[in-house]
Amino acid sequence: MTGTPVLQIDGLAVRYPGRGFRKPPTTVIEDVSFEVGHAETVALVGESGSGKTTIGRAVLGLTPVSGGRVLLGGRDITRLTGRARRLLSCDLQAIFQNPYGSLNPALPVGRTLAEPLLAGASGSPREVREEIGDLLRRVGLPEDAADRYPAQFSGGQRQRIAIARAVARKPRLIICDEPTSALDVTTQAAALSLLAELQDTLGCAYLFITHDLAVVKEFAARALVLQHGRIVEEGPSTKVCDRPQHEYTRRLVAAAPVPDPVLQRARRRQRTEFEATAH
Repeated sequence: MTGTPVLQIDGLAVRYPGRGFRKPPTTVIEDVSFEVGHAETVALVGESGSGKTTIGRAVLGLTPVSGGRVLLGGRDITRLTGRARRLLSCDLQAIFQNPYGSLNPALPVGRTLAEPLLAGASGSPREVREEIGDLLRRVGLPEDAADRYPAQFSGGQRQRIAIARAVARKPRLIICDEPTSALDVTTQAAALSLLAELQDTLGCAYLFITHDLAVVKEFAARALVLQHGRIVEEGPSTKVCDRPQHEYTRRLVAAAPVPDPVLQRARRRQRTEFEATAH
């Protein structure tokens, strides 16, 4: 990786106060460090509770950081709040898992897409309307979608709208938190293809949070495997998925569904062996 990373995580720690008298704090993330380069896709992989979403929330300023640093383009944003945090929206955006909950149902799509453009003082109302039309075309939706409400769209279309909102100000980094897990396989593939196309066009980087190793292998350049808030394995995504070194990663690979029934049975046996060994 050359030049200043788009994102640099250095010794990140997140701990929540203990519940009850003299209860020790709960450590969710401990000593996590990694980088994301320009136009690179890095995946955070792990089971539910592994801490991957917490890292994304810490980058976005939605979760307090207990230790370490978060740098965006070389700038320390670890503890930015208020207006300073809001000003980051031109460089840092997010796409969340639930396309139903991430859009305001009371606003037409055009209003939703206008908000980031107006926040960036993009131009006159006419220019903003033109930019909205361009955004909708870019994500494969008709221009008249601007006048409709989220409830009038399918889940896949809503996620396209959420993607359009995320790229509106051409950010350097987008946090993608399980952006395809609520979609069916066909719609998921189309969403990933759209994200790849936008990355080629805009040069944005993705921190891609997921539990789906098939998506990781297809979409991410590098993968970081998290267990109990620590990175236990990292490397090129194809190597991590095809030749996992850590036992936890091997267990994730064995648990991943595959279309081949023979291979699926073999993985089921392998998973059973891992569980027996663990106990």
